[in-house]
Amino acid sequence: MILLSGSGIQAQHIRFTAVMKSLHPVWVMVISILYSLSFAVYATGINNTTKTFTAITEMSRRDWDDRQELQRVWQAALVRIPMGNAKYLAATIATLPDTNLIQSVRHPTVIYLHGCSGVWQGTHARIDFLAGNGYAVIAPVSFARAKYPQSCDPYTKKAGLYRGTLKMRQHDANYTINKASTLTWVDLDNLFLMGFSQGGIVAATLDNSDASLRARIVEGWSCHSGWSEYKGINAPPSQPVLTLVGANDPWFQNPWTQGECSNWLHRHNGSLSIVYTDQVLNQQRPVAPSGQVRFRIPNPLLSRQHSLLDSREAQETVLQFLRSHIQ
Repeated sequence: MILLSGSGIQAQHIRFTAVMKSLHPVWVMVISILYSLSFAVYATGINNTTKTFTAITEMSRRDWDDRQELQRVWQAALVRIPMGNAKYLAATIATLPDTNLIQSVRHPTVIYLHGCSGVWQGTHARIDFLAGNGYAVIAPVSFARAKYPQSCDPYTKKAGLYRGTLKMRQHDANYTINKASTLTWVDLDNLFLMGFSQGGIVAATLDNSDASLRARIVEGWSCHSGWSEYKGINAPPSQPVLTLVGANDPWFQNPWTQGECSNWLHRHNGSLSIVYTDQVLNQQRPVAPSGQVRFRIPNPLLSRQHSLLDSREAQETVLQFLRSHIQ
């Protein structure tokens, strides 16, 4: 593994690109994957255990949409590009090989938003899962901001440490969507937004009615909050939404966060609220008749989990939803 500073990455990337242009396409793919993986630590290590957080007293509203901060988030974004046969290129935006070396194929693309504790093993598991099933992925790393306050403590399950985090992350998401629209390998007719935990809140509440998002996926969020801007779903009728939550998720066991998202979903556009429960209330699978959006799925294990896409059952639900909304 090689860990480089920003300037080292740029110099190494220039030399890398020059060499790659002289190679056979098969070697291009193999070496690109190995090269990109060597930089995974650059973004992988940005999480609650490694980030030096900014004191809340040092934050201002101007920091939320600061152009340099948005660019830092974009450059650190994790990237996965399908290469066929369940193989994919792994990189960050900063280390992405020359676009001429990437197959000129447009892929359905998922903008993936990490949770409140940053990039962790589960982040990589999710974006690798999507890429292995044929979806390109761009995962902006909000923790790459120079000024970023701690917003949660995953050990005590305490969230909401900085209310302005949602606005910051919404700016990150919109910036990423706009930048993704300039990439030749992104299928703009099939651009999806997906998030986990706090990233799920962003995916749910993002005001993006003018963008060409096909659909949204929200993992590990109840749509209920004591703060109005965190509550509900902002997707227009043209954007179906899939939400997944455990009925006994340990993060949502107080009166103001308990619940699920069906009250905010449009009932005739394919949206679904999946609630995993330890009670057998509905044996139906999530294939909705007209007007039905909430399904309580018996699964005692998932009912108590926050991280749901570790399970094959939830993964299949997500894939089914994505496939049903590809244009």
